[in-house]
Amino acid sequence: MAEGAAEAPADSGGGGSDSGAGAPEPGVAPIKSQYLTTKEQFHEFLEANGQEKPSQGVELDLSGKLYLAPLTTCGNLPFRRICKRFGADVTCGEMAVCTNLLQGQTSEWALLRRHPCEDVFGVQLEGAFPDTMTKCAELLNRTVDVDFVDINVGCPIDLVYKKGGGCALMNRTAKFQQIVRGMNQVLDVPLTVKIRTGVQERVNLAHRLLPELRDWGAALVTLHGRSREQRYTKLADWEYIAQCVTAASPMPLFGNGDILSYEDANRAMQTGVAGVMIARGALLKPWLFTEIKEQRHWDISSSERLAILQDFTRYGLEHWGSDTQGVEKTRRFLLEWLSFLCRYVPVGLLERLPQRINERPPYYLGRDYLETLMASQKAADWIRISEMLLGPVPPNFVFLPKHKANAYK
Repeated sequence: MAEGAAEAPADSGGGGSDSGAGAPEPGVAPIKSQYLTTKEQFHEFLEANGQEKPSQGVELDLSGKLYLAPLTTCGNLPFRRICKRFGADVTCGEMAVCTNLLQGQTSEWALLRRHPCEDVFGVQLEGAFPDTMTKCAELLNRTVDVDFVDINVGCPIDLVYKKGGGCALMNRTAKFQQIVRGMNQVLDVPLTVKIRTGVQERVNLAHRLLPELRDWGAALVTLHGRSREQRYTKLADWEYIAQCVTAASPMPLFGNGDILSYEDANRAMQTGVAGVMIARGALLKPWLFTEIKEQRHWDISSSERLAILQDFTRYGLEHWGSDTQGVEKTRRFLLEWLSFLCRYVPVGLLERLPQRINERPPYYLGRDYLETLMASQKAADWIRISEMLLGPVPPNFVFLPKHKANAYK
């Protein structure tokens, strides 16, 4: 930009006496002739070049890194600490709604908190309109310590979609462009975007959007290999993700979907993606990051798994408080996580490795009582595990998990 700023007036001003940029008037500071221009050309240059954002000076190089997905409800700070310990390289806060942030909702701002162990950390924003998203990005730029800001264009839930946010932006390209360009203008850190293959199951949109996102200023895009309609009823389409790598180039593309083993991660990387984002796989077994980095299957014992839960409750009490309210908040988030953890089948019990993410676990008896208890898909048993760690539940306590995934349908 600096070179262009110096050269453009020289081309337009020229050296001719009729350009209006000749000898300076009396009382005007003497400027070298090659830099002089007219008033009209001066303002034309600023208008033309002001649309481009100066280089941020901050690059986002995540190539080959393991990225823990922003997970609504379960991707809280204590859970992210667990995943960091097992080798997650990049973490991102839970989806935060921009209008709630602008209204100053404390609970929404809490989603943006970063733990010191999160060395590469971003936050994810959801919104449907350029003005509010840009204003929110400007606010975050002044107030939070992050390495990148991500736009959620993958959320499939009706509440978000019907308001024009999440996946709906894939069909609202004019608004989508204004949001990306507007946020990119006001942020001093890189802007990233998470998208799906499309909205409808057989109508892929990502390959057409990726070159535009690159031109609009996105530093990196993550593609979840499913449409909004598909949810989790079918496997992620990694063949399509591979096609999209070319469409996105040279902008890095991360892939996301169905990674539950190091073999899954290896196959994903063979598509040419810059890296992989892990979502449900981390909920089923947060030690997956270690397995990928060490290229092995970890036959983790029930006592080791209980120790992980103990660490989570300790982190939860640190984060949400150790009073009655903090204990029960920690319990609620623990129970949400247990509703996923019960789907893990221990390596030593499998006839064939690895476990696949869309295979329904059968009823089985583990190698000890605790391993069997952890396999239960009954909320009453998850509550029993929580009582082992946090004491008895309050009277009339009821728990229903928020996430009712269609993973096995």
